[in-house]
Amino acid sequence: MAIASTAKSYAQILGSNDRLNFAVIGLNGRAYAHLSALKANKDAARISHVCDVDSNTLKKFAAEAERELGYAPATDKDFRAILQLKDVDAITIATPDHWHAPMAIAGLQADKHVYVEKPCSHNPAEGALLVQAQLKYGKLVQMGSQQRSSPHTIEVVDKIHNGLIGRAYYAKAWYSNTRKSIGIGKEAPVPPQLDWDLWQGPAPRRPYKDNVQPYNWHWFKIYGTGETLNNGTHEVDVCRWALGVDFPLRVASSGGRYHFKDDWQFYDTLIASFEYEDKLLSWEGKCCQGMKFYGRDRGSAIMGTTGSVVVDRGGYELYDLKGSKTGEVKAGKAAASSDLLGRDSMTDAHFANFIAAICHGDKLNAPVSIGNVAVTMLQLSNISWELNRTLALDTADGKVLHDPEAMKMWGREYEKGWAPHL
Repeated sequence: MAIASTAKSYAQILGSNDRLNFAVIGLNGRAYAHLSALKANKDAARISHVCDVDSNTLKKFAAEAERELGYAPATDKDFRAILQLKDVDAITIATPDHWHAPMAIAGLQADKHVYVEKPCSHNPAEGALLVQAQLKYGKLVQMGSQQRSSPHTIEVVDKIHNGLIGRAYYAKAWYSNTRKSIGIGKEAPVPPQLDWDLWQGPAPRRPYKDNVQPYNWHWFKIYGTGETLNNGTHEVDVCRWALGVDFPLRVASSGGRYHFKDDWQFYDTLIASFEYEDKLLSWEGKCCQGMKFYGRDRGSAIMGTTGSVVVDRGGYELYDLKGSKTGEVKAGKAAASSDLLGRDSMTDAHFANFIAAICHGDKLNAPVSIGNVAVTMLQLSNISWELNRTLALDTADGKVLHDPEAMKMWGREYEKGWAPHL
């Protein structure tokens, strides 16, 4: 779709040869953080296009983008049309999870750099395929685990690696929230502003229900990945980074949907453990019970032979071996788990890193090859929960050993003609 020739739109053309053209795709929630981050990096990037399958959502976001940016990005409901445009350099993906990997792969095949929100895939097979696609097509893929670009987190992880708490061997990640029931949905006519077929995309076709879109898709297995992937990805990735580990030897998880009885297909409470030869990583997620740990809705605690570190998005604290606080670094206000947008300096920095990698060859802080490890681990914890047993893994690629039933859940069923491919 062509940009109308107005004074505001002309302003975005000036100096455009010196800036990357971004298309933001999927405009609910997290896309507003993409808007803020690209605005914060406006000397190097501009938003040339915005895209959503819901015309009301598209109109609302486009109006907000014009107010914030001072120019009007072009709009389109179909990302495939945007991928055909030679002047689009990069896409950002903030769609539902089932679209993340297929859209990112399509972006790579269209010669675009990709910023994809976590989780980078809906299932382990897609994550592995996306990593392969990035290597094949050569464009950059940054996963939206923005704490990898947080200065205080980079600092404390480096200190841990250099002996701050002795030998780190146990890390605990957690998330607490007070989500409400999604009720029992009923089939309803598709809203006239929504392209339900394109919204479903690679997922097998289902009738429209009134409690799925625009947010509750997270809790349906055909579209979402549960709270572990929705939020646990961030803190588990920090723990994995701090411990210096990749795929574990074993994954075990247990939990259930305890708080409400409704259409929610995942757990609301889950405890997962990831066992290594000489280290342990755990995740505790509570969707509907807001009891905090260490006074925080979410965070990571890394424990070692001489002390511990508790780190979140607002800073970190140091503790001795007996649990007495010995130091503290405050970097800002910690994000509440009720914040669904995440407009913050970490996201601004994460986009700045992505742009610098494209323009100047800087090293990505969260390339998909790294981000996909935590994603796959948590997808495996979902499989462990569904099968109610411990999974033994191949530490080279995360595939499940000696368990054909579990490996049947490594991938997914696709709507005919929509499966991603290299």
